[in-house]
Amino acid sequence: MLGAIGLDERQECAYRALVVLGAAEVTDLAHRLALPEPETERTLKRLEAQGLAAQSSYRTGRWVAAPPTVALGALLTRQRHELERAELAAALLAEEFRAEAAEPAVHDLVEVVTGASAVAHRFRQLQLGAAKEVCALMTGRAVVPAPTGVTGAENDAGERAEGRGVTYRLVVERDVLELPHGIRELSSALGRDERVRVVDRVPTKLVVADRSLAMVPLTGRGAESAALVVHASGLLECLMGLFEAVWRGAVPLRLGAGGAGEAGAACGAGAGASGCGLGEAPAPGPDATDLEILSLLLAGMTDASVAKQLDLGLRTVQRRVKGLMELAGVTTRLQLGWHAYERGWVTR
Repeated sequence: MLGAIGLDERQECAYRALVVLGAAEVTDLAHRLALPEPETERTLKRLEAQGLAAQSSYRTGRWVAAPPTVALGALLTRQRHELERAELAAALLAEEFRAEAAEPAVHDLVEVVTGASAVAHRFRQLQLGAAKEVCALMTGRAVVPAPTGVTGAENDAGERAEGRGVTYRLVVERDVLELPHGIRELSSALGRDERVRVVDRVPTKLVVADRSLAMVPLTGRGAESAALVVHASGLLECLMGLFEAVWRGAVPLRLGAGGAGEAGAACGAGAGASGCGLGEAPAPGPDATDLEILSLLLAGMTDASVAKQLDLGLRTVQRRVKGLMELAGVTTRLQLGWHAYERGWVTR
């Protein structure tokens, strides 16, 4: 929590312990922190250098905590000043860049990034730099919309971007739903208000940030990771057009009891007798699990696959589908898909 002002985890734990205790011997503090005494003493000296702790003048070997309001306030003020100086430097560099290249050269419109770590770093920059929207075509793992399979640590960049109000539109291949954790990861994405749609196949992995920067893979499976970064240009417009075309043809995905996603509730246009008019008691309709099953079936999954992914029995899935057909008053699944749309259970 205090890493933003320069404290590592060990220093933060030591300072918190001192604040709670008020003062402590090195031996007692080492026992409390489960650290060797020499390491505890080195940590205390680092805190002393930052003005967060001091050795007692009354008792050798005893350390006391500096008041958090004063000590941490000073560190925060210093950090703010450093950030302001960094922002000023960034603004000056941007001005110099614009002055030198008002019209970017053709070779500056694309760049090739090679190596897994370099690709991961560039992808992280792309998300952290997004201000409005990130669009992605995805295969493989569902959580990270990375064009070259970036996973794990880079995921926090997406969460931080969403924390700033950046919206996500993701199109995933149907095979993603079959992965061991595919449904769970997509449910998490929908829970973060990401919009997710499904198609049989995406033409390529792709990520576009703010319609001004894109990444696409250059190498296939087994080769060294490489990606093409495309800046604002005719090529970028083509890539964005490709995404929009795939997005329009994809099926919205609904997962989770909260009803996240684009499928909508059971009260929509054309709901008819199942509508939720003011002053009327809501008519019986599909519950959250029914809508999850319906969404996955519309995405092209089989009954068996749906049962496996939702941890339900095959007969349970089939029974619920039959119940939906009876509720809609139809006799075939094709009719069920049409009536689900007409009643507002799903939307395009």
